[in-house]
Amino acid sequence: MSLAVVPRADERLSALERLEVLCDPGSLQLLRTEVRSRRMGDKARPGDGVLAAAGRVDGRAIFCFAQDASFAGGSLGPAHADSVVQVLRMAGRARAPVVGFIESAGARMQEGIDALSGYGRIFREHVRLSGHVPQISVICGASAGGGSYGPALTDFVITTPRAGMFLTGPAVVKEVMGEDVDAQALGGPKVHGRNGVAHLHADTEVDAALLVRDLLDHLPQHAAEAPLRWPVVDPPGFAPDAVVPREERRIYDVRDVIRSIADGGRLLEVSGSWARNVVCAFARLDGRAVGVIANQPKHLGGVLDADSATKAARFVRTCNLFGIPMVVLVDTPGFMPGTRQEHTGVIRHGAKLVHAFAEATVPRVTVVLRKAFGGAYIAMNSKDLGADLVLAWPTAQVGVMGAKQAVGIAHRREIAAADDPVATRDALAARYADEHLTAAAASGDGHVDEVIAPHETRARVAAALAHLEGVPRERRGAGNLPL
Repeated sequence: MSLAVVPRADERLSALERLEVLCDPGSLQLLRTEVRSRRMGDKARPGDGVLAAAGRVDGRAIFCFAQDASFAGGSLGPAHADSVVQVLRMAGRARAPVVGFIESAGARMQEGIDALSGYGRIFREHVRLSGHVPQISVICGASAGGGSYGPALTDFVITTPRAGMFLTGPAVVKEVMGEDVDAQALGGPKVHGRNGVAHLHADTEVDAALLVRDLLDHLPQHAAEAPLRWPVVDPPGFAPDAVVPREERRIYDVRDVIRSIADGGRLLEVSGSWARNVVCAFARLDGRAVGVIANQPKHLGGVLDADSATKAARFVRTCNLFGIPMVVLVDTPGFMPGTRQEHTGVIRHGAKLVHAFAEATVPRVTVVLRKAFGGAYIAMNSKDLGADLVLAWPTAQVGVMGAKQAVGIAHRREIAAADDPVATRDALAARYADEHLTAAAASGDGHVDEVIAPHETRARVAAALAHLEGVPRERRGAGNLPL
């Protein structure tokens, strides 16, 4: 099945058009086309407000559904729920990805508790599929109540300009809470991009469908199958350290470092508007799909905090579930200090990141670009946390904390008694850095496997991942690595 007329990029698509733009031409096969609600009378429509289908993306089998807001606002009744449940169960049996285009007013009032029970059945199927096959949701319009919870149970949520996600809509909020707020301010794309509910945003519905295809290219068909290997594309050609200042407090965009080593300089960033002090992205390295986790000095100096630790932990777990090897780029001064973070529970959130890396079984390579201090050094996939290979650039520093902070604590009396406290502190800091913080010292102590020139980064990481591919976790270790 293919569109007779390709819709304009800025058009609002019908449910059928959304499915057809997603799937390869001629591959879409609709399912359950004769389903009708028992209680909607003459308003009944085939599919009961949702189209369920099987299709292909780049030749790979997928299952998909699209809610039809032109029928009862896309609201969910038991027959509607049956169609979604069937798609999810078929995806599980076929071990194939599933994609949902969501636009729903929530549970259908006319169907009563049967509609609510339908959401319960859908939620259960999403959970059953979790970690087994990729699940992607595209929010195409207002999605209320269960229409928001369902997508939140999937692996990735993509928003479009008209998207709105909220458990209770603006009218209920005004009546119950006295707040006068519109749908966009309550739960629009900007809101959920910044709070982490949505992972990606597309400017049009056509772009959203194409973004799903791009995302699926980085994911396996199911958790027991490796992601497809693509032909190798050379990176842009500039050195990774060309964008990294030597001064540890000067900012830069770590995404430029990722581009310098990625195939074609291309990355697909996830949750880019939330917790921007850490970057999580998919890329390809030597044709192999990888997940990249990197501190972002451009925001908060690359410090880790509660939100960035949670964001990174979720991405690490997703990569691990779907067998995607990880590349970790480290440039962090540590965890964010202060009462606000402690009251937020930064310990609990930071532990999520430590737990995610420690339990991961996929190959993991860490590169220290400029600095790695304190608990953040451990949390960002350190050697002792289980990294398969830890590399560092020659000018990198690794330690408990920065030199000035360290001597300020260890030599505070000597500095206070000095005739020139600033000069004394600087001299002590320089000596401390030379003795304790250099990449060579970390390598000598076994915390870094190898100190490499920045221009070697792509080749060394690619070689390590190739060597580690297919090697069981229990057989991986420093003795097996091509150092």
